[in-house]
Amino acid sequence: MNELVNTLNEYVWSTALIALCLGTGLYFSIRSRFLQVRHLREMTRLMMDGKSSDQGVSSFQALTMTLAGRVGTGNIAGVATAITFGGPGAVFWMWMVAFLGASSAFVESTLGQVYKESINGQYRGGPAFYIEKGLGMKWYALLFAFVTIFATGLLLPGVQANSIAESLKTAAGVDTTITGVLLAIALAFIIFGGVKRIATFAEYVVPFMALGYIVVACIIVALHIEQLPSVLVLIFKSAFGLEAGFGAILGLAIQWGVKRGVYSNEAGQGTGPHASSAAEVSHPAKQGLVQGFSVYVDTLFVCSATAFMLLITGQYNVQAPDGSPMFTGIQGVAAGPGYVQTALENILPGFGSLFVAIALLFFAFTTIVAYYYIAETNIAYINRSVGRPWLTFLLKIALVGSTFYGTIRTADAAWALGDLGVGLMAWLNIVAILLMRNTAFKCLRDYEAQKAQGKDPVFDPVALGIQNADYWVGRNAGLQQGKATGGTVAAETTS
Repeated sequence: MNELVNTLNEYVWSTALIALCLGTGLYFSIRSRFLQVRHLREMTRLMMDGKSSDQGVSSFQALTMTLAGRVGTGNIAGVATAITFGGPGAVFWMWMVAFLGASSAFVESTLGQVYKESINGQYRGGPAFYIEKGLGMKWYALLFAFVTIFATGLLLPGVQANSIAESLKTAAGVDTTITGVLLAIALAFIIFGGVKRIATFAEYVVPFMALGYIVVACIIVALHIEQLPSVLVLIFKSAFGLEAGFGAILGLAIQWGVKRGVYSNEAGQGTGPHASSAAEVSHPAKQGLVQGFSVYVDTLFVCSATAFMLLITGQYNVQAPDGSPMFTGIQGVAAGPGYVQTALENILPGFGSLFVAIALLFFAFTTIVAYYYIAETNIAYINRSVGRPWLTFLLKIALVGSTFYGTIRTADAAWALGDLGVGLMAWLNIVAILLMRNTAFKCLRDYEAQKAQGKDPVFDPVALGIQNADYWVGRNAGLQQGKATGGTVAAETTS
């Protein structure tokens, strides 16, 4: 089984996907005149803009729901494995994926807003919705939906659960089976409560966990500030094969940096649009910009915090392609969260290892919750066509079971399956957003034009020549009717 999964990963994560991820981000960045730089202030302003409604969540809640999916074990264990198999230079390529991927995140999340629907009184959207409505390819939309349900409902939760179990076992000797049972119970409580409970949970937990982790990382860096310049030089030189000893793995630095970068920040993967589509906004570009900023939070802040802690303390290993050691800074610890736990425990004895375990518990658990929401949204997409509501209940049971199983299986198997799921989703979604790029950039130009006129931008798909944006057409018709009657009429588009 492991050999089959590894073989499939070699095809899925070939050079073609690496080039597609970086090339798409670069193209979108140039096409948008580097919106991730030009609109940085607007991104931060929009995070706190808007309020929730009966149908949707606020921009900030949608952001935290997205970050719940993005900030996970990839920020700790993923960075460690990237450095092990790609060297310190992999960190630079993770940064590049984040910088360029911010534009990809804008495009996919804007499209999610354009083609969102109201299903059973809640906003739903994502790649399956915009593929069907924007490209008119129902078969492609169903393919993405099924792959995403399989990936986020069965493959990816095990990666997060495995890292939680391993870190708690290392820090406190907690048996993995006990961890699995407790995770399953807590997860069931959250996901059986619906999207509002998920949004509320993410709103309070995600900012707290990310900020706490970054603060501790900053303390570690401050205690070794004299080493920071040399670490930065090491990262940049290794990224281009200029560092002695690491030049032989330049290709692996790019491959692992992109692979772990995409796994961590999910830009272009197609997960972000699910949560961003649930936001209550007046223009799709608003949430697109907010989601672009979420990529920065994930990779430039949280992943960098992990990388700096490992490289400054020297608590990491680097392997050659044949498995032989190229650099050994830590003995008897497998690549993963154990690196970070050892690094912090050496500096903060009695606290460091447990702190990483607790941080990873929050990071990974919120990611599992986000995976459920993504899978449920694709179930909702399928149900609107075939009408099988029992699929949602089956998904909840399967995801809880997958989470428990992930705590007791090997880390290598968990990561291999997770990589396969991420890669398949990335292939399907990136091709789709490339084909639909013009719609997203129409929205961006319209948003910028209205802002230049001093307006709070309002989206009118008819004026822009965008078809099948049924929710927005209905919303605008309702607003016009409300103005005509002197009252307020809520517009709701149902499938």
